[in-house]
Amino acid sequence: MTGRWDLTDSARAVLEFRRAREWKQFHRPKELAAGLAIEAAELQELFLWRDPETAKDVQEDSARMERIAQEMADVATYLVLLSNDLEINLPLAIEKKLESNERRYPVGDYKGSARKAPH
Repeated sequence: MTGRWDLTDSARAVLEFRRAREWKQFHRPKELAAGLAIEAAELQELFLWRDPETAKDVQEDSARMERIAQEMADVATYLVLLSNDLEINLPLAIEKKLESNERRYPVGDYKGSARKAPH
């Protein structure tokens, strides 16, 4: 996939899916955060105990890629619900985090390096 993509329509669909089923009453922040963590762990499990792989290596297994896509969708769904309910503008939060990381990890000091910045 190349080019710019946006999750606005997907976020609207997630919220409409929940609204139609009247599930918001069950979606307290604690449960949404737990669901997010659980789904992220299920995504991580698809990479567990494997030799180091590149993205290209992973993409060669279409069945595994489908499972990865499903788990990523679950993670994104919980994140959309949680950010909506807490009224966090997720794109703005990402933008602010990137600005913070730009200051913390200047290109000149960290280009090509995986070392962690001091706090």
